[in-house]
Amino acid sequence: MKIAVLGAGAWGTALAIAAAPRHDVLLWARDAAQVQALQAERRNRRYLDEVALPAALRITARHAEALAFARDGLTVVATPMAALREQLGLLQRLDEGRGALWLCKGFEAGSGALGHEIARELRPGAPAGVLSGPSFALEVARGQPTALVAASTDAALAETAVAAFHSDALRVYTSTDTVGVEVGGAVKNVLAIATGILDGLAAMGRPGAPGLNARAALVTRGLAEMTRLGVALGARADTFMGLSGLGDLVLTATGDLSRNRRVGLGLAQGQSLAQVVASLGHVAEGVLTAPTVLARAVRLGVEMPITAGVVAVLQGQLSPTRVMQQLMSRDARAES
Repeated sequence: MKIAVLGAGAWGTALAIAAAPRHDVLLWARDAAQVQALQAERRNRRYLDEVALPAALRITARHAEALAFARDGLTVVATPMAALREQLGLLQRLDEGRGALWLCKGFEAGSGALGHEIARELRPGAPAGVLSGPSFALEVARGQPTALVAASTDAALAETAVAAFHSDALRVYTSTDTVGVEVGGAVKNVLAIATGILDGLAAMGRPGAPGLNARAALVTRGLAEMTRLGVALGARADTFMGLSGLGDLVLTATGDLSRNRRVGLGLAQGQSLAQVVASLGHVAEGVLTAPTVLARAVRLGVEMPITAGVVAVLQGQLSPTRVMQQLMSRDARAES
């Protein structure tokens, strides 16, 4: 199978590495200088320095070449959410009916749209879907066991994703609930910032500081927020108990490789948002997604107090300590 991966960040590179031993894979990077370095060194020094690129993996900076490459195979958009509209628009002009998967997790800034909503606007009727789930790019690139979910209302596209990426180390499930899978992937990044904030406060060791009990409560109530928003947008509630909901939330909220969790840790330690983001060197989608998630929730009448607290901290309206105090002082109520 021919697979074009559009975007040579950590996740796009990791999936290209995983698929290259079994398929004909072309990895596209926007920056010609980066492509030259990837070709010469056979490593992605910026994002996945410790993993060598397979000899068979092709790399290009020519976007037209990448779009034409997988005409009869699979096109995977591996850019951040901010570039998804651009990539789907370019694909539409080249080939109206070709299917495409994306890897980004978030709501589009400004429009508040999820990936499937952007695809429906730009490419109505074309097969589209998302590949998501609990996955740190470095572990996938290393060949460590990982499970993902390919979600699409087009069964053929979902099965193509399975054929492309399912292997001994990478298990790919399928789902028809694109909405649920996308909401889970987007909101878990916001909740990971919240958990990072809590863990950062816990590390200070002050009297009454939150601990593991509080973390468990935050993750659980965060899952409830995620589910409420997803159901309001048309998702199935049971999707949030799966890989792209609970699974991705647990990984991103507790894993040391989580950039969004590191944002929360930095904020709790007194760093400014600009300082934290600059120190990452990578995109932390939760920072961009949080205000958009909250805006959509408000329009739908969905209560998301943890998300609202994260937005207040990111925008400098409340301190991390004050937000945690507010969450704990909310009125008692039935759990569900």
